[in-house]
Amino acid sequence: MQREFLDQLIERNLVKHQIDSYNRFVEERVESILNEVGEIKPELPDGEELVIKIVDVNIEKPKINEADGSVREITPKEARMRDLTYSSEIKVTMTPIFEGIQQESEKVTIGEIPVMVGSNLCWSEEWDEEQMRENGEDPEDPGGYFIINGSEKIIIAMEEMANNKPIYQDDDEEQVCRINSENEGYVQRHVLRRDEDIVNISFANVKKTPAVALIRALGRETDKEIVESIGEEYASEVYLNMYETGASNQEEAYEYLANQSGITNDIQERIDSILDEYLLPHLGQESDAREDKAEFLSTMIRNTIALGKGDIKEDDMDHYANKRLNLSGELLEMQFRSVFLGKWGLLARMKYNFRKSAKRGRLPSLQSTIVANTLTKQIMGAMATGNWVGGRTGICQRMERGNRIKTLSHIRQVNSPLSSDRQHFEARDLHPTQWGRICPIKTPEGMNIGLRTHLSMSANVSTGLNDMERNSLKAKLAEVGLDAM
Repeated sequence: MQREFLDQLIERNLVKHQIDSYNRFVEERVESILNEVGEIKPELPDGEELVIKIVDVNIEKPKINEADGSVREITPKEARMRDLTYSSEIKVTMTPIFEGIQQESEKVTIGEIPVMVGSNLCWSEEWDEEQMRENGEDPEDPGGYFIINGSEKIIIAMEEMANNKPIYQDDDEEQVCRINSENEGYVQRHVLRRDEDIVNISFANVKKTPAVALIRALGRETDKEIVESIGEEYASEVYLNMYETGASNQEEAYEYLANQSGITNDIQERIDSILDEYLLPHLGQESDAREDKAEFLSTMIRNTIALGKGDIKEDDMDHYANKRLNLSGELLEMQFRSVFLGKWGLLARMKYNFRKSAKRGRLPSLQSTIVANTLTKQIMGAMATGNWVGGRTGICQRMERGNRIKTLSHIRQVNSPLSSDRQHFEARDLHPTQWGRICPIKTPEGMNIGLRTHLSMSANVSTGLNDMERNSLKAKLAEVGLDAM
């Protein structure tokens, strides 16, 4: 039995979870992020109308532009030997529609992303054992790493709180509910705090605002509706929270939220945006999801009050059912999304360059308005330094090559987001749910003990479902009468 187990481990690629995560990023998530934009509408002089439609996305296998102008394939070995970055260009087909007239489509390069060795984008994925040796690669090399300026780099898996799942805790007699609401890669963190019987919520631009104001703004206007949705057993506290806001209908709730958020103009439009786009986006980002949001928010308020009353127990943050691992694909997606859609990102710069370059009746080429090295520099810079969006550090590290065991162990490392400067005694302890998932022995001594861990030999990580698998699962749940929200 032991021999069979060891044989299975040898045959199984122990870094397959990282490779699968990266494949999902390049094959699905990049296109999904661009489809979120769908159309780009730069503001042109003299009120001219321009719409740029994103038609197609293509990421080719790594190539290199030589000094003589030639373009050819580049292998991982050559990238190591010449201190180059093993990367691929992202080519996007765009179609401009100027004053209602469709123009000729143009294929533009928006930047480069690093290619993981052993992934579907890597040339070695097509090679057999003999071809691997001919091209200077070890047939037993597991892959799962990148080559940045000639150095082999890996992205460390990060523990995070599970998305779309409320976690209730009692912190020094203050009850807290936290939820990371995620929709198509976009994550909005929400925190509810019960302090002196008032349940406040913070998310996006809304800071420490009584949560019942949001329920009223979502369409449940009467006191009776709000009390029934949260729970009549806690009616006294609900009435106290409603008194705190002083809003008696939806219009007054809008005004209250505007005052709390410092909004002085376009109140209706901007509060609508907060309610639809930023509040619990996992339930939907359209106005028809408001009823579901009101119900979900009422449940979170009720459970936060119940925790303070001792009617329910707090959740165990260290239980692995309440955690997820962000692998290379998810972490690269965060960085790509930030660089592409950020306030001063690639999209914003493209719109600015259009306004600056467009002349009456004439449009600049699409490629000339895209600063392609914006995306390339920021992603490659993050890979080189390990500093990631959201203030994370140490995400990307130089890979251990002392021996095969060290290499595999390093690629299977898992880091906690908690600071090593603080005690976090419970987070550092072994938890029963780590059995078979996290190695109970391999962790550094000192400040990082228990916060820097490694996957057990038998552990694997699922990397999500594609649309077909997700729809199949929803259909099966519906057959047995369960809601797949």
